[in-house]
Amino acid sequence: MSEKLKKLIGKNPKDYEPVVFELVNKPDTELFEELVSQDDFLFDFIKNNVAKRIKSACNPGNYFNLLQFFKYYSPSYEDAIISVLVEYANEDLTDMILEKFECGTDEEKTYAARYFAFIKDSLAYTCLLSNSYSDYEYLAQNCASTLAAWQDKESFNQAIEKLSDEDDFEKLEAVKFLSSYGSKEAIPAIINAMKNSAMAENIAGEIPYIMNLFELLDNNFEDALLVINHIINGLGEILPLSIIFDFELYDVFEKLINNQNNSKCSVVLLNAAEKFETLTENDEYLFDEDKDTKNEIHDIKKILERLDKKELEKNINNELNENSLFVYTALDFTKEPEIVKDLLKSNNQTLILKSAEILKKLGCFDDTTRTVALLKVTDLNIKNIIRAL
Repeated sequence: MSEKLKKLIGKNPKDYEPVVFELVNKPDTELFEELVSQDDFLFDFIKNNVAKRIKSACNPGNYFNLLQFFKYYSPSYEDAIISVLVEYANEDLTDMILEKFECGTDEEKTYAARYFAFIKDSLAYTCLLSNSYSDYEYLAQNCASTLAAWQDKESFNQAIEKLSDEDDFEKLEAVKFLSSYGSKEAIPAIINAMKNSAMAENIAGEIPYIMNLFELLDNNFEDALLVINHIINGLGEILPLSIIFDFELYDVFEKLINNQNNSKCSVVLLNAAEKFETLTENDEYLFDEDKDTKNEIHDIKKILERLDKKELEKNINNELNENSLFVYTALDFTKEPEIVKDLLKSNNQTLILKSAEILKKLGCFDDTTRTVALLKVTDLNIKNIIRAL
Protein backbone atom coordinates (compact mmCIF):
# COMPACT_ATOMS: atom_id res chain seq x y z
CA MET A 1 0.00 0.00 0.00
CA SER A 2 1.44 3.37 -1.04
CA GLU A 3 2.05 6.20 1.41
CA LYS A 4 -0.56 8.29 -0.42
CA LEU A 5 -3.22 5.67 0.08
CA LYS A 6 -2.32 5.25 3.74
CA LYS A 7 -2.83 8.98 4.21
CA LEU A 8 -6.08 8.99 2.20
CA ILE A 9 -7.65 6.30 4.41
CA GLY A 10 -6.10 7.57 7.64
CA LYS A 11 -7.71 9.46 10.51
CA ASN A 12 -5.61 12.63 10.46
CA PRO A 13 -7.15 15.50 8.43
CA LYS A 14 -3.69 17.02 7.98
CA ASP A 15 -2.70 13.85 6.13
CA TYR A 16 -5.79 13.01 4.10
CA GLU A 17 -7.03 16.49 3.12
CA PRO A 18 -4.07 17.34 0.79
CA VAL A 19 -4.24 13.85 -0.73
CA VAL A 20 -7.98 13.91 -1.45
CA PHE A 21 -7.57 17.45 -2.85
CA GLU A 22 -4.95 16.17 -5.30
CA LEU A 23 -6.99 13.02 -6.01
CA VAL A 24 -9.93 15.05 -7.30
CA ASN A 25 -8.22 18.12 -8.72
CA LYS A 26 -5.31 16.49 -10.56
CA PRO A 27 -7.12 13.97 -10.94
CA ASP A 28 -4.92 11.18 -9.55
CA THR A 29 -6.33 8.17 -11.38
CA GLU A 30 -3.45 5.93 -10.26
CA LEU A 31 -4.32 6.56 -6.62
CA PHE A 32 -8.01 5.92 -7.29
CA GLU A 33 -7.14 2.66 -9.09
CA GLU A 34 -5.09 1.58 -6.07
CA LEU A 35 -7.94 2.56 -3.75
CA VAL A 36 -10.41 0.43 -5.72
CA SER A 37 -7.98 -2.50 -5.72
CA GLN A 38 -8.16 -2.51 -1.91
CA ASP A 39 -11.97 -2.84 -1.80
CA ASP A 40 -11.89 -6.35 -0.35
CA PHE A 41 -9.36 -5.49 2.31
CA LEU A 42 -10.67 -2.23 3.79
CA PHE A 43 -13.36 -2.04 6.45
CA ASP A 44 -16.67 -0.56 5.36
CA PHE A 45 -16.35 2.42 7.71
CA ILE A 46 -12.99 3.31 6.14
CA LYS A 47 -14.45 3.17 2.63
CA ASN A 48 -17.42 5.24 3.76
CA ASN A 49 -15.06 7.87 5.17
CA VAL A 50 -13.07 8.02 1.94
CA ALA A 51 -16.28 8.33 -0.11
CA LYS A 52 -17.36 11.30 2.01
CA ARG A 53 -13.93 12.91 1.60
CA ILE A 54 -14.06 12.54 -2.19
CA LYS A 55 -17.53 14.04 -2.30
CA SER A 56 -16.61 16.97 -0.07
CA ALA A 57 -13.60 17.78 -2.28
CA CYS A 58 -15.79 18.23 -5.37
CA ASN A 59 -17.03 21.59 -6.63
CA PRO A 60 -18.25 23.25 -9.85
CA GLY A 61 -14.66 23.62 -11.00
CA ASN A 62 -13.50 20.01 -10.73
CA TYR A 63 -16.52 17.67 -10.88
CA PHE A 64 -15.75 16.82 -14.54
CA ASN A 65 -12.58 15.10 -13.31
CA LEU A 66 -14.68 12.35 -11.75
CA LEU A 67 -15.37 11.00 -15.25
CA GLN A 68 -11.77 9.80 -15.34
CA PHE A 69 -12.50 7.54 -12.37
CA PHE A 70 -15.12 5.68 -14.43
CA LYS A 71 -12.39 3.31 -15.66
CA TYR A 72 -12.17 1.78 -12.18
CA TYR A 73 -15.49 0.61 -10.89
CA SER A 74 -16.21 0.24 -7.20
CA PRO A 75 -19.62 -0.01 -5.52
CA SER A 76 -18.00 1.61 -2.48
CA TYR A 77 -17.47 4.96 -4.20
CA GLU A 78 -20.18 4.84 -6.84
CA ASP A 79 -22.80 6.74 -4.84
CA ALA A 80 -20.38 9.52 -3.93
CA ILE A 81 -19.25 9.96 -7.53
CA ILE A 82 -22.70 9.76 -9.09
CA SER A 83 -24.34 12.04 -6.52
CA VAL A 84 -21.80 14.78 -7.35
CA LEU A 85 -22.35 14.36 -11.10
CA VAL A 86 -26.12 14.43 -10.66
CA GLU A 87 -25.82 17.61 -8.59
CA TYR A 88 -23.95 19.36 -11.40
CA ALA A 89 -25.73 17.61 -14.27
CA ASN A 90 -26.06 19.51 -17.53
CA GLU A 91 -26.50 18.65 -21.20
CA ASP A 92 -22.76 18.44 -21.95
CA LEU A 93 -22.09 16.14 -18.99
CA THR A 94 -25.02 13.89 -19.86
CA ASP A 95 -23.81 13.63 -23.47
CA MET A 96 -20.34 12.62 -22.29
CA ILE A 97 -21.73 9.98 -19.95
CA LEU A 98 -24.05 8.69 -22.67
CA GLU A 99 -21.03 8.26 -24.94
CA LYS A 100 -19.31 6.21 -22.25
CA PHE A 101 -22.47 4.14 -21.91
CA GLU A 102 -22.50 3.45 -25.63
CA CYS A 103 -18.79 2.93 -26.28
CA GLY A 104 -17.01 2.55 -22.94
CA THR A 105 -15.70 -0.38 -20.94
CA ASP A 106 -17.98 -2.41 -18.69
CA GLU A 107 -16.74 -0.40 -15.71
CA GLU A 108 -17.55 2.92 -17.43
CA LYS A 109 -20.96 1.65 -18.48
CA THR A 110 -21.70 0.61 -14.90
CA TYR A 111 -21.22 4.14 -13.56
CA ALA A 112 -23.18 5.51 -16.52
CA ALA A 113 -26.10 3.18 -15.87
CA ARG A 114 -26.29 4.45 -12.30
CA TYR A 115 -26.18 8.08 -13.46
CA PHE A 116 -29.21 7.54 -15.67
CA ALA A 117 -31.20 6.29 -12.69
CA PHE A 118 -31.33 9.96 -11.69
CA ILE A 119 -31.08 11.67 -15.06
CA LYS A 120 -33.79 10.13 -17.21
CA ASP A 121 -32.55 10.54 -20.76
CA SER A 122 -34.49 8.47 -23.28
CA LEU A 123 -31.36 8.09 -25.40
CA ALA A 124 -29.92 5.83 -22.68
CA TYR A 125 -32.84 3.40 -22.84
CA THR A 126 -31.39 1.15 -25.55
CA CYS A 127 -28.12 0.85 -23.64
CA LEU A 128 -29.98 -0.04 -20.45
CA LEU A 129 -31.83 -2.84 -22.21
CA SER A 130 -28.81 -4.19 -24.07
CA ASN A 131 -26.65 -4.33 -20.94
CA SER A 132 -29.24 -5.55 -18.44
CA TYR A 133 -28.07 -9.17 -18.87
CA SER A 134 -24.36 -8.39 -19.06
CA ASP A 135 -21.87 -10.95 -17.77
CA TYR A 136 -20.38 -8.09 -15.73
CA GLU A 137 -22.60 -8.41 -12.68
CA TYR A 138 -22.43 -4.81 -11.49
CA LEU A 139 -23.41 -3.50 -14.92
CA ALA A 140 -26.39 -5.86 -15.17
CA GLN A 141 -27.53 -4.88 -11.67
CA ASN A 142 -27.29 -1.15 -12.34
CA CYS A 143 -29.16 -1.41 -15.62
CA ALA A 144 -31.97 -3.39 -13.99
CA SER A 145 -32.26 -1.05 -11.01
CA THR A 146 -32.28 1.99 -13.33
CA LEU A 147 -35.03 0.46 -15.45
CA ALA A 148 -36.94 -0.04 -12.20
CA ALA A 149 -36.38 3.61 -11.29
CA TRP A 150 -37.84 4.48 -14.69
CA GLN A 151 -40.78 2.16 -13.89
CA ASP A 152 -40.17 0.42 -17.19
CA LYS A 153 -42.66 -2.41 -17.57
CA GLU A 154 -41.38 -3.71 -20.90
CA SER A 155 -38.11 -5.01 -19.45
CA PHE A 156 -39.94 -6.34 -16.38
CA ASN A 157 -42.42 -8.29 -18.49
CA GLN A 158 -39.66 -9.67 -20.72
CA ALA A 159 -37.87 -11.02 -17.63
CA ILE A 160 -41.10 -12.60 -16.34
CA GLU A 161 -41.52 -14.35 -19.71
CA LYS A 162 -37.91 -15.49 -19.60
CA LEU A 163 -38.63 -17.36 -16.35
CA SER A 164 -40.53 -19.91 -18.44
CA ASP A 165 -37.49 -20.72 -20.58
CA GLU A 166 -36.46 -24.38 -20.56
CA ASP A 167 -32.82 -23.37 -20.16
CA ASP A 168 -32.05 -23.04 -16.43
CA PHE A 169 -29.29 -20.51 -17.10
CA GLU A 170 -31.79 -18.29 -18.92
CA LYS A 171 -34.16 -18.61 -15.97
CA LEU A 172 -31.43 -17.63 -13.54
CA GLU A 173 -30.49 -14.61 -15.65
CA ALA A 174 -34.11 -13.48 -15.51
CA VAL A 175 -34.21 -14.01 -11.74
CA LYS A 176 -31.07 -11.92 -11.25
CA PHE A 177 -32.57 -9.14 -13.38
CA LEU A 178 -35.77 -9.21 -11.33
CA SER A 179 -33.77 -9.27 -8.10
CA SER A 180 -32.03 -6.04 -9.09
CA TYR A 181 -35.30 -4.61 -10.44
CA GLY A 182 -36.71 -5.19 -6.99
CA SER A 183 -40.46 -5.51 -7.62
CA LYS A 184 -42.33 -7.82 -5.23
CA GLU A 185 -44.81 -8.48 -8.02
CA ALA A 186 -42.26 -10.90 -9.47
CA ILE A 187 -42.13 -13.17 -6.40
CA PRO A 188 -44.86 -15.70 -7.39
CA ALA A 189 -43.37 -16.17 -10.87
CA ILE A 190 -39.84 -16.54 -9.47
CA ILE A 191 -40.94 -19.13 -6.91
CA ASN A 192 -42.72 -21.06 -9.65
CA ALA A 193 -39.51 -20.98 -11.71
CA MET A 194 -37.57 -22.20 -8.67
CA LYS A 195 -39.92 -25.17 -8.30
CA ASN A 196 -39.16 -26.22 -11.87
CA SER A 197 -35.42 -25.64 -12.01
CA ALA A 198 -32.31 -27.71 -11.43
CA MET A 199 -30.74 -24.48 -10.14
CA ALA A 200 -33.26 -23.98 -7.34
CA GLU A 201 -30.59 -23.03 -4.79
CA ASN A 202 -29.28 -20.22 -7.00
CA ILE A 203 -32.79 -18.88 -7.57
CA ALA A 204 -33.74 -19.15 -3.89
CA GLY A 205 -30.66 -17.12 -2.99
CA GLU A 206 -31.99 -14.15 -4.97
CA ILE A 207 -35.53 -14.08 -3.59
CA PRO A 208 -34.86 -12.51 -0.14
CA TYR A 209 -33.27 -9.50 -1.86
CA ILE A 210 -36.72 -8.71 -3.26
CA MET A 211 -38.84 -9.72 -0.27
CA ASN A 212 -37.32 -10.57 3.12
CA LEU A 213 -37.96 -14.03 4.51
CA PHE A 214 -40.23 -12.81 7.32
CA GLU A 215 -42.59 -11.10 4.90
CA LEU A 216 -42.42 -14.14 2.67
CA LEU A 217 -43.34 -16.40 5.61
CA ASP A 218 -46.28 -14.15 6.47
CA ASN A 219 -47.54 -14.06 2.87
CA ASN A 220 -47.08 -17.70 1.87
CA PHE A 221 -45.70 -19.92 4.62
CA GLU A 222 -45.20 -23.09 2.57
CA ASP A 223 -43.50 -21.41 -0.38
CA ALA A 224 -41.30 -19.47 2.05
CA LEU A 225 -40.27 -22.74 3.72
CA LEU A 226 -39.32 -24.14 0.32
CA VAL A 227 -37.19 -21.06 -0.41
CA ILE A 228 -35.48 -21.40 2.99
CA ASN A 229 -34.89 -25.11 2.40
CA HIS A 230 -33.14 -24.43 -0.92
CA ILE A 231 -31.07 -21.67 0.71
CA ILE A 232 -29.96 -24.15 3.37
CA ASN A 233 -28.99 -26.65 0.67
CA GLY A 234 -26.94 -23.99 -1.13
CA LEU A 235 -25.08 -22.60 1.89
CA GLY A 236 -21.32 -23.00 1.62
CA GLU A 237 -21.56 -24.69 -1.79
CA ILE A 238 -23.48 -22.34 -4.07
CA LEU A 239 -24.37 -19.44 -1.76
CA PRO A 240 -21.80 -17.53 0.34
CA LEU A 241 -22.04 -17.98 4.10
CA SER A 242 -22.19 -14.20 4.58
CA ILE A 243 -25.85 -14.25 3.51
CA ILE A 244 -26.76 -15.53 6.97
CA PHE A 245 -26.68 -11.83 7.96
CA ASP A 246 -28.45 -10.52 4.85
CA PHE A 247 -31.28 -13.03 5.33
CA GLU A 248 -31.33 -12.84 9.17
CA LEU A 249 -31.23 -16.62 9.35
CA TYR A 250 -30.76 -16.75 13.13
CA ASP A 251 -34.10 -14.98 13.64
CA VAL A 252 -35.71 -16.96 10.82
CA PHE A 253 -34.82 -20.26 12.49
CA GLU A 254 -36.10 -19.01 15.83
CA LYS A 255 -39.43 -18.26 14.13
CA LEU A 256 -39.51 -21.71 12.54
CA ILE A 257 -38.77 -23.41 15.86
CA ASN A 258 -42.03 -21.93 17.14
CA ASN A 259 -43.82 -23.69 14.24
CA GLN A 260 -41.93 -26.97 14.35
CA ASN A 261 -45.08 -29.13 14.58
CA ASN A 262 -45.75 -28.28 10.94
CA SER A 263 -44.43 -31.23 8.88
CA LYS A 264 -42.76 -29.03 6.28
CA CYS A 265 -41.23 -26.89 9.00
CA SER A 266 -39.89 -30.04 10.67
CA VAL A 267 -38.16 -31.04 7.43
CA VAL A 268 -36.56 -27.60 7.06
CA LEU A 269 -35.34 -27.55 10.67
CA LEU A 270 -33.82 -31.03 10.41
CA ASN A 271 -32.09 -29.95 7.20
CA ALA A 272 -30.81 -26.76 8.86
CA ALA A 273 -29.50 -28.65 11.90
CA GLU A 274 -27.56 -31.06 9.70
CA LYS A 275 -26.21 -28.27 7.48
CA PHE A 276 -24.90 -26.16 10.37
CA GLU A 277 -23.41 -29.25 11.98
CA THR A 278 -21.53 -29.86 8.73
CA LEU A 279 -20.44 -26.22 8.41
CA THR A 280 -18.91 -26.19 11.90
CA GLU A 281 -17.27 -29.61 11.71
CA ASN A 282 -15.50 -29.07 8.42
CA ASP A 283 -12.71 -26.46 8.36
CA GLU A 284 -12.96 -25.96 4.62
CA TYR A 285 -16.26 -24.08 5.01
CA LEU A 286 -15.18 -21.58 7.66
CA PHE A 287 -11.47 -21.22 6.95
CA ASP A 288 -11.75 -18.00 4.91
CA GLU A 289 -14.70 -16.50 6.79
CA ASP A 290 -14.40 -13.49 9.09
CA LYS A 291 -14.88 -13.69 12.84
CA ASP A 292 -18.45 -12.33 12.79
CA THR A 293 -19.59 -14.94 10.27
CA LYS A 294 -17.96 -17.79 12.19
CA ASN A 295 -19.58 -16.65 15.43
CA GLU A 296 -23.00 -16.29 13.84
CA ILE A 297 -22.79 -19.79 12.34
CA HIS A 298 -21.90 -21.25 15.72
CA ASP A 299 -24.75 -19.31 17.36
CA ILE A 300 -27.22 -20.67 14.80
CA LYS A 301 -25.88 -24.17 15.41
CA LYS A 302 -26.53 -23.78 19.15
CA ILE A 303 -30.21 -22.89 18.75
CA LEU A 304 -30.67 -25.77 16.30
CA GLU A 305 -29.01 -28.19 18.73
CA ARG A 306 -31.89 -27.57 21.15
CA LEU A 307 -34.31 -29.25 18.74
CA ASP A 308 -35.82 -32.62 19.61
CA LYS A 309 -34.78 -34.35 16.41
CA LYS A 310 -36.60 -37.59 17.20
CA GLU A 311 -39.82 -35.66 17.57
CA LEU A 312 -39.18 -33.78 14.31
CA GLU A 313 -38.54 -37.06 12.51
CA LYS A 314 -42.00 -38.25 13.57
CA ASN A 315 -43.52 -35.10 12.07
CA ILE A 316 -42.10 -35.51 8.56
CA ASN A 317 -44.12 -38.52 7.39
CA ASN A 318 -46.71 -36.28 5.70
CA GLU A 319 -43.95 -35.11 3.34
CA LEU A 320 -43.01 -38.63 2.29
CA ASN A 321 -45.20 -38.60 -0.80
CA GLU A 322 -44.43 -37.81 -4.41
CA ASN A 323 -46.60 -34.69 -4.43
CA SER A 324 -44.60 -32.97 -1.69
CA LEU A 325 -41.92 -30.53 -2.78
CA PHE A 326 -40.08 -31.45 0.43
CA VAL A 327 -39.99 -35.19 -0.23
CA TYR A 328 -36.31 -35.38 -1.26
CA THR A 329 -35.17 -33.63 1.91
CA ALA A 330 -37.62 -35.61 4.08
CA LEU A 331 -36.18 -38.87 2.74
CA ASP A 332 -32.77 -37.96 4.15
CA PHE A 333 -34.19 -37.97 7.67
CA THR A 334 -36.78 -40.74 7.69
CA LYS A 335 -36.42 -43.94 9.68
CA GLU A 336 -39.60 -45.45 8.17
CA PRO A 337 -38.63 -48.00 5.45
CA GLU A 338 -42.22 -49.11 4.82
CA ILE A 339 -43.27 -45.58 3.85
CA VAL A 340 -40.19 -45.26 1.63
CA LYS A 341 -41.04 -48.54 -0.12
CA ASP A 342 -44.36 -47.02 -1.19
CA LEU A 343 -42.42 -44.35 -3.07
CA LEU A 344 -40.87 -47.03 -5.29
CA LYS A 345 -44.25 -47.10 -7.07
CA SER A 346 -43.97 -43.41 -7.94
CA ASN A 347 -44.13 -42.14 -11.52
CA ASN A 348 -41.06 -39.99 -10.81
CA GLN A 349 -37.94 -41.97 -11.75
CA THR A 350 -35.58 -39.64 -9.87
CA LEU A 351 -37.69 -40.10 -6.73
CA ILE A 352 -37.60 -43.89 -7.19
CA LEU A 353 -33.80 -43.75 -7.32
CA LYS A 354 -33.62 -41.54 -4.21
CA SER A 355 -35.97 -43.89 -2.36
CA ALA A 356 -33.90 -46.91 -3.36
CA GLU A 357 -30.74 -45.21 -2.07
CA ILE A 358 -32.42 -44.41 1.25
CA LEU A 359 -33.62 -47.99 1.64
CA LYS A 360 -30.07 -49.17 0.97
CA LYS A 361 -28.83 -46.81 3.71
CA LEU A 362 -31.50 -48.18 6.09
CA GLY A 363 -30.43 -51.75 5.29
CA CYS A 364 -33.80 -52.60 3.72
CA PHE A 365 -32.92 -52.98 0.05
CA ASP A 366 -33.15 -56.63 -1.02
CA ASP A 367 -33.69 -58.31 -4.40
CA THR A 368 -37.48 -58.06 -4.12
CA THR A 369 -37.29 -54.35 -3.37
CA ARG A 370 -34.87 -53.87 -6.28
CA THR A 371 -37.33 -55.55 -8.64
CA VAL A 372 -40.14 -53.24 -7.50
CA ALA A 373 -37.84 -50.23 -7.95
CA LEU A 374 -37.01 -51.21 -11.52
CA LEU A 375 -40.61 -51.78 -12.66
CA LYS A 376 -41.33 -48.18 -13.65
CA VAL A 377 -37.81 -47.09 -14.52
CA THR A 378 -37.05 -46.57 -18.22
CA ASP A 379 -33.97 -44.34 -17.89
CA LEU A 380 -30.93 -46.57 -18.46
CA ASN A 381 -28.62 -44.57 -16.20
CA ILE A 382 -31.07 -44.80 -13.29
CA LYS A 383 -31.63 -48.52 -13.99
CA ASN A 384 -27.89 -49.18 -13.81
CA ILE A 385 -27.49 -47.27 -10.55
CA ILE A 386 -30.37 -49.19 -8.93
CA ARG A 387 -28.94 -52.51 -10.13
CA ALA A 388 -25.58 -51.58 -8.64
CA LEU A 389 -27.00 -50.70 -5.20
